[in-house]
Amino acid sequence: MKPFPFLCVLLFSTIAESAWSSNGPTKSQREEAAPTGKLRVGVVSAPARSAFFVVKDVGSEPRGVTVDLGKELARQLGVPVEFFVVSSSGELVDALSSATLDVAFMPIDAQRRERVSFGPTYFIIESTYIVRSGSDIKNLSDVDRPNVRVIGIANTATMRAASRSLKNTTIVAVRSVGEATEMLRAAAVDAFALTHDALPALAVRLPGSRILDGSFLQTGIAIAVPKNRPNALAYATAFMEDAKASGMVRRAFDDAGLKDLVVAPPSVQ
Repeated sequence: MKPFPFLCVLLFSTIAESAWSSNGPTKSQREEAAPTGKLRVGVVSAPARSAFFVVKDVGSEPRGVTVDLGKELARQLGVPVEFFVVSSSGELVDALSSATLDVAFMPIDAQRRERVSFGPTYFIIESTYIVRSGSDIKNLSDVDRPNVRVIGIANTATMRAASRSLKNTTIVAVRSVGEATEMLRAAAVDAFALTHDALPALAVRLPGSRILDGSFLQTGIAIAVPKNRPNALAYATAFMEDAKASGMVRRAFDDAGLKDLVVAPPSVQ
């Protein structure tokens, strides 16, 4: 007989709670979470911060929500932190699955679950489109027309969801938010698929652009570790739940200027 789902959740929650100790991580937890002796954290850069994106100026350290969370996780593990800045969440998945990173934060989808292990969600995202100045697109259904030029970030949950929802046009992959922004500014495309929380700051940089109401994807942004690291996953799960309950995630949002964002409720996934 297969166990009931709620029993599985309860068991995993109990394991996660046992991983969180006032005495800090165990030796095995620390070694599995940071096998090189430092915590290698992956983050994604963009022109403006969001619940997921960080900003990084030339010659400076990255700044943003996931940086704050990564620093605190490393502090509690008692190891140095090293940040790897990439252009898309797809790059994070590749790096985690090859174990060249120890932890990252990214939107969840089914394809990613096959390659990395997810802990709890800290923010719920909804994906929509921003359309260029001068476009006649007014709503989501207007995007799905022949000859509408749509772009999304390669190998991301948003890109895959947009591809599934579009029946009459094709979404084309680009490498980064920065590249997409320039294409919209030059009117080389009509619409760009991204998460709602990341779009207001982008719209400021694109006078006349519009963010469409509604969404074609809703999912969580969660902490993730490489597969086959059960001790690291249990510790990361406990850390993330404590970060939500203690107000750490709330402070990270506020420090990034994201005071309107809502922290995800307690959960194991």
